[in-house]
Amino acid sequence: MKKQTKEIELNNNTFVTSVLRIFSNDPFSAFNYKQVSARMGISDRASKELVINVIHKLVKTEAIKEESRGKYKLNPSYINENLMPNSYVVGSVDMKQTGKAYIIIDKNKDSEDVFISANNTNHAMHGDKVKVFLFPRRKGRKLEGQVVEVIERARKQFVGIVQVSKKFAFLVPDNNNIPVDIFIPLDCLNGAKNGEKALARITDWPERASNPFGEIIQVLGIPGDNNVEMQSILAELNFPLKFPDNVEKEADRIPEAIPEKEINKRRDFRSIVTFTIDPEDAKDFDDALSIKQLKNGHWEVGVHIADVSYYVQPNSLIDKEAYERGTSIYLVDRVIPMLPERLANGVCSLHANEDKLCFSAVFEMDDNAHIKNEWFGKTVIRSNRRFTYQEAQDIIETEVGEYAEEMLTLNKLALKLRDERFKSGAINFKSTEVKFQLDEKGKPLGVFIKEIKDSNRLIEDFMLLANKKVASYIGIKKGNEIPKTFVYRVHDEPNAEKLSTFVQFLSKLGYTMKTGSRKNLATSFNNLFEAIEGKGEENMIETIAIRTMAKAYYSTDNIGHYGLAFPYYSHFTSPIRRYPDLMVHRLLEMYMEGKPSVNKKEYEESCEHSSLMEKKAAEAERASIKYKQAEYLQDKIGQTFFGLISGVSKWGLFVELEGNKCEGMVSLKQMADDFYYLDEDNYQVIGQRYGNKYKLGDRIKVKIIRVDIAKKQMDFVLVENEK
Repeated sequence: MKKQTKEIELNNNTFVTSVLRIFSNDPFSAFNYKQVSARMGISDRASKELVINVIHKLVKTEAIKEESRGKYKLNPSYINENLMPNSYVVGSVDMKQTGKAYIIIDKNKDSEDVFISANNTNHAMHGDKVKVFLFPRRKGRKLEGQVVEVIERARKQFVGIVQVSKKFAFLVPDNNNIPVDIFIPLDCLNGAKNGEKALARITDWPERASNPFGEIIQVLGIPGDNNVEMQSILAELNFPLKFPDNVEKEADRIPEAIPEKEINKRRDFRSIVTFTIDPEDAKDFDDALSIKQLKNGHWEVGVHIADVSYYVQPNSLIDKEAYERGTSIYLVDRVIPMLPERLANGVCSLHANEDKLCFSAVFEMDDNAHIKNEWFGKTVIRSNRRFTYQEAQDIIETEVGEYAEEMLTLNKLALKLRDERFKSGAINFKSTEVKFQLDEKGKPLGVFIKEIKDSNRLIEDFMLLANKKVASYIGIKKGNEIPKTFVYRVHDEPNAEKLSTFVQFLSKLGYTMKTGSRKNLATSFNNLFEAIEGKGEENMIETIAIRTMAKAYYSTDNIGHYGLAFPYYSHFTSPIRRYPDLMVHRLLEMYMEGKPSVNKKEYEESCEHSSLMEKKAAEAERASIKYKQAEYLQDKIGQTFFGLISGVSKWGLFVELEGNKCEGMVSLKQMADDFYYLDEDNYQVIGQRYGNKYKLGDRIKVKIIRVDIAKKQMDFVLVENEK
């Protein structure tokens, strides 16, 4: 009998439904027919016989299963969904090392996560989109459930170390969130040897098998080799390791020479002073600034962005590949570009002393940086000079150098724009960037924190202006016209509960915040960041503040950008390395030509994909930093460092070392002077016997005792607690 027919029979029988509800109301327990009868108020023999028959029927339909002889238990995998329609949710799996998981419900930031025990994950893996049956909530317990269907796998390939024995092999995944090893038959090793790092894919996972079956699809090499480890990080997140040959060939066919006919269609800026300002090791230059003084004394500032849309046509092979990648990835020692190198570093890149095609935002502004006029359109430029950030900074500080007058004027205008932004309620979040000094083999010789100076902020201020104005140009309603579908960069206001918790925590440290209005809150944040600068708790408070805020993402639904205090904001300024910027360029050109609005649903899907790829790229970048930090500390075992407590958990203290931001853990088991317990509300651990406290932000001295490069983990011990 087919399952569908069985379910119809169940629905049509009220008595069957009543029996089934006994099991569904207590899915953790097993019952015999006498216990079911008692719960239904049945005492006569005839009705008990009917209960027995129904139980047998439910076993056949696999709605319940026999746990032990004569005792039965709910089987959520086969429960009739029509019977209990509100007992199912869909979400993504957050898998833990122990095999247990939490289900994060889709598109509902404030919903409660669902706990899944290790024996109820039903072969789901970290990141998978799954359907979950919710168990009735037990008093005082968290919401629990069982995975009944894997709707979509988050990953198709896995990176790990190959372990080969006489009759079979396993791939032990690098990712701690993958709690199972992959069984590899010896004829599926494809040349992989014991101890090598490789890439595998799952071919099958039999229902009753503890481990999935797989095959090796690529041997990456020996663990510890720099190139192998960087490729492993990319492969782990399903990023391609190279461009397909047909994409490279399509890029090779794009001519470098610009047709005169195309130049004649564009506004010509080649005679106006123009330059780029980028990091010293930059190879792709997708933005340039131009400046000239107008006859009325105002300044004409051009924000010129590489016109990638001219070279990359929709649905071309290059375009499809760029969409899938979503973004360039910046690992410690390399860039994995979104576009083939010929375009990213060559044809599209705004090299000095070369004619280049741009999409530009041009502003007329007075000495106070008030915008008097704005213009958007296609241009041709010729950059006069390529500045590094340090070269530009030297000019700002000394007021001498090539194009000093133009640089100083732009910096003066940028300061005005910045002041206005903060007056309007922008929050001045400070970000720190870890950089490494590497030898020719990629081994880290030193670690330092990149300092953000005025030259960095100058570029940022004009990029923010262009992004804001492009979004406003499309998004602001004109008369009765409905705003057309567009790609916005949005940032929601903070979750009220998280914000309240943060404010309460700050009060314990002697800091106050006003949360009565959006502007009061922004001012409070900025005052807080000034007050904590240089103090031991600075890093800790900034970290928690960032966690309190929502994450920025791409969307066709404009809700504004909370952190920047912009009602309209987009990403227009980096189409070489971000696909949403390329979408924005295309949409802006279409709408300026009077073309109709695009399909909102289609572009929203593209926004969701772009946000996901951005998140994955950030994970890859963090993983490469973490790996290099572990590698840097590998030969420093036994050495002592000062650090700040950056996190507390029931397992131990996370400590970030001063100067290099390497983070490791001091296990509570290693703190032998007392038994320490977690005081979660106050971000600290407390010694039960002597009352010693270690809280977030405390400066402590630690010794490095172990470094696991493969897991990117570093273990410390408190120097004060040594015997």
